[in-house]
Amino acid sequence: MIPGKETVVGKNEPQKEKYGSFALFDVEHFLRKLLKYWYWFVLMLSIGYVVSWFYGKYYAQNIYSSNLSLSISSGTSSYFTPNQSINFIWGQGGNQDGVYLKKMLLSRSHNEFLVNELNLFVDYQTKGAIKSTYLDKDDSPVFFEIDKKHLQQVGYPITLTPKGNNSYEVSLPDEGQSTNLYSYDIEGFQNVEPYKRPANKIIKINEWYTSPNLRFKLVANPVSPSIKLENIIINLSTVNNTVNGIVSTIGVDFDKEINTIMIISKSGYSLNGTVSFLNKSVAELQKKRFIDKNTIDKNTEEYLKGSLADIRKKLDSSAAYLNYLKVSEKLYDITNRDEKSLEKIKDLETKKADILSKMNSLSTIRNTVDSQNFDKMISPSAAGFDDGLFTASVSELKALYLKKRELSSIYTPNSEPIREINRLISEAKTNSSGSLRNVYTVYTTELNKIDQQIREASSDLTSFPEKQRKYLDAERGYNMIEATYNSLLARQNESQMRLATNQSDISVIDPAKNLGQGPIGPNVKGTKMAIIGAFFALPFTLILLGSLFDSKIRNIKELISATRIPLLGVIGNNNADNMLTVLDSPKSSVSEAFRGIRANVRFLSGEDETSKVILITSSVGGEGKTYISINLASVLGLSDKKTILLGMDLRKPKIFGDFNIDNKLGISNHLTGEATIDQIINKTKIPNLDVATSGPIPPNPSELLMSDKNVRFIEELKKMYDFIIIDSPPVGLVADSYELMKHSDANLYVVRHEYTEKYMLKMITEKYHNNEIKHLGLVYNDYVSKQGYGYGYGYGYGYGYGYGYFDEDKNYKEPLLIKIRNKVRAIFNR
Repeated sequence: MIPGKETVVGKNEPQKEKYGSFALFDVEHFLRKLLKYWYWFVLMLSIGYVVSWFYGKYYAQNIYSSNLSLSISSGTSSYFTPNQSINFIWGQGGNQDGVYLKKMLLSRSHNEFLVNELNLFVDYQTKGAIKSTYLDKDDSPVFFEIDKKHLQQVGYPITLTPKGNNSYEVSLPDEGQSTNLYSYDIEGFQNVEPYKRPANKIIKINEWYTSPNLRFKLVANPVSPSIKLENIIINLSTVNNTVNGIVSTIGVDFDKEINTIMIISKSGYSLNGTVSFLNKSVAELQKKRFIDKNTIDKNTEEYLKGSLADIRKKLDSSAAYLNYLKVSEKLYDITNRDEKSLEKIKDLETKKADILSKMNSLSTIRNTVDSQNFDKMISPSAAGFDDGLFTASVSELKALYLKKRELSSIYTPNSEPIREINRLISEAKTNSSGSLRNVYTVYTTELNKIDQQIREASSDLTSFPEKQRKYLDAERGYNMIEATYNSLLARQNESQMRLATNQSDISVIDPAKNLGQGPIGPNVKGTKMAIIGAFFALPFTLILLGSLFDSKIRNIKELISATRIPLLGVIGNNNADNMLTVLDSPKSSVSEAFRGIRANVRFLSGEDETSKVILITSSVGGEGKTYISINLASVLGLSDKKTILLGMDLRKPKIFGDFNIDNKLGISNHLTGEATIDQIINKTKIPNLDVATSGPIPPNPSELLMSDKNVRFIEELKKMYDFIIIDSPPVGLVADSYELMKHSDANLYVVRHEYTEKYMLKMITEKYHNNEIKHLGLVYNDYVSKQGYGYGYGYGYGYGYGYGYFDEDKNYKEPLLIKIRNKVRAIFNR
């Protein structure tokens, strides 16, 4: 039975919807391509390994990290020391002082100081045969010291080559000198007149090198480095870029169990560089912290001293008035006093006096910030609050205002540097004023609450006579002033105690050290694996994408399953120069395949008919329908069947060339009445095979093929021949073949392996299953077996089996996988 023939019977509507639909992804074809191109995987794996080796050996730049831990003392108090009262009111806790320190460590002002102090804008490298390597400053035999008063070109590599006798050759790039130079003094760019490239020059240590775009000298490293360098490459960066780069490499965390312990980390290309930076950063923070504490505490002590003097006057005046009422009005002994209510009122007014005193201090702090008089700043503890954001923003404001005063002497008010510094000042002011506003809101809410409680408690005093109420009011006033005085006195004592015992409340637990820590990055092993994996995945990805977007027919099983059209045979690849395979190689596997098609054609139309008209078509040109037509006709002719081959592809005649026939007269001449049947029939070297070529290309090929005269022409030929083979036009381009199929007994549709598009079979499949086309079978052309054994249907498919049966088998080489399979089978079959 022909493969697919049995499915024609019993068609139903649901099945029709599936006909012509191919799978989006052919897994079998994809796996075969992976095996076919195995050498690409081996090649890319090798390349990936080599690239990863070069990456790890010559490209990867190690990144190191060092840590420092410090403790923030909780028993001291200063401008930066938390006061728990406001935190309690807000329902907050935590380490507010630690928040400030973190802000300071990451602040621009602090890191800008370190950059200038440690000359971190100077970058040291050395270049080998393949890559450049970052150096620690201490690894260089000389230190690079610039003249900050002179304009310098940044991002301009300066190569220093040792020449002996403490001298170095200074080499500059052949091009790239700029007229836009940087001033480290004002931290801004300035334009200069164009100049020629500075020539190379040899300088000695401590000798100044001067050019239009550079001025520097080399200072000997007091400690001779262990590494001998063939060259040192110096790159200068702007202060701003250096600060931004440093801040991005600093990490600040708090201990999970003790939140007053901070752990500061710094990463970089040099371990010694990260160690020195961390230790210097914390040392400067401790120094600044101590100075700030003394200055702020002195200011606070003076402020509280003045406030106490003022409140003392009010307290003396209030006491004198109270004594006057006692003596003159004799109100020192008021009967029926509600002592419980009076005590409650006294407590409330004491709290109110404390809040009012703090609000007054808060106003002083706010006025100091607004007036930029930071040298007169008092401790926020005088106002009963502490906020890390506020203290950090005030410190930042102080540094920014100083920076602005420096820039204002150089730049105009509308210049970019001034606009940028104003933006930073505005941002810091917003943070500080926001913190003060939050505290003021809390105090106002608490004050309103106390006033309401006082009013409720005072309602019971309205029953007293007027004189007694007068005395009670004077007494309450005295108590409030006294409470304020006591509150200020307590804060003064605290301030004086701090001044007497002031010391840095930052103590280093573990300083940063070079303990030979290994690099933290990059993940060289992971990167190398990723490189190898990427190279290995490249052919896989390309094959996968190719398979996903591949719409060509490559799988015979899928073709039969999708179309449900009978498969008559599979024709192998034709390597000959002409199409006469059956005539030139009668013992070939391809010739045997055509004999199989000849035998299978009878299933399409039955064996009882005396004449067979076999039409051969395809989707588009190039699929081999003419090749199939010629060789099928040759097989029939060689089997003693009188056969004629008609070239009815009038638009693109082909047949005449292989048979060495003149195409001056052909079917087009007969259909137009210019020639008789006998005139267009040509004999071939096969006695039973005649050929009628297409003839000259007519202007109206479709009309000629669909004419009644063409029908009569075919009917006449039926009387003369046993088989009529029609090489018709492709159905994907014109509709001529559909008309000719009405007069054929069998229709062969040629599908070429890895050439025919899947979507092209949609139309012919639908017409077949809608019974618009009958007696249709498929011929699979140009199939090349990769397996070395039959496809699985039990008859010739046009390729060798490797057993010496066909002509091609003498050159057959069994594939490696088949050899392995056969050896395994032989072992188990012993």
